[in-house]
Amino acid sequence: MASPIAQFEIKPLVTLGKIGESPIAFTNSAAFMAITVAVIIGFLFLSTRGRSLVPSRWQSLAEISYEFVANTVRQSAGNEGMKFFPLVFSLFMFVLVANLIGLIPGTFTVTSHIIVTFLLAMLVFLTVVIYGFAAHGAHFFHLFVPSGVPGYVLPLVVVIEVISFLSRPISLSVRLFANMLAGHIALKIFAGFVASMLGAGIWAIFSPLPLALAVGLTALELLVAFLQAYVFTILTCIYLNDALHPGH
Repeated sequence: MASPIAQFEIKPLVTLGKIGESPIAFTNSAAFMAITVAVIIGFLFLSTRGRSLVPSRWQSLAEISYEFVANTVRQSAGNEGMKFFPLVFSLFMFVLVANLIGLIPGTFTVTSHIIVTFLLAMLVFLTVVIYGFAAHGAHFFHLFVPSGVPGYVLPLVVVIEVISFLSRPISLSVRLFANMLAGHIALKIFAGFVASMLGAGIWAIFSPLPLALAVGLTALELLVAFLQAYVFTILTCIYLNDALHPGH
């Protein structure tokens, strides 16, 4: 049975050159990121090309996606947060589609790599910091000074708030990466059990058990794919709300 970790190996598809001894290559990870973007663009283009008052199924799906993210932004960051809607919608669609593509056998799950999820999280973090200082100046530091805290514990609270703020990219990226990684490893293991039992003589009669577990895990992973995209989105909105309203 192949190693369940092998599915996460990044492989070069086309070598473009070298910087010193380090090759520059177009990898399977880059290819599936491009495929993810192409699928999103194709879906939105085709679903909105023939807009009508009575929407088609594809148009309805696009409108539901739009309204779902828009309502999430409004509920978490208020109407003022809608200025970040293009960013939030892009992140939601990218994470969701990348997660779903990764469930197709033979594909590559880009969100199972910490470098990808960390860069997405850093995009959110830097947006919060840059917009926060640009819009509020030094008042943005009020984010680390909760109101109503007694003066004798304020230094400790400020340290805790700063550490919590700086750890956001780590927690946001690890949550998505770990869930996708663990789920795909479990699926690979149970699928391998099915193949092993089918070739193990009398033990083949027990192969439906790991097969049923694999099917159940696949259904669970479909739910996790959406939930992780939603969690990433709602946390992004909460963090953006801090940039809009840094005072506690």
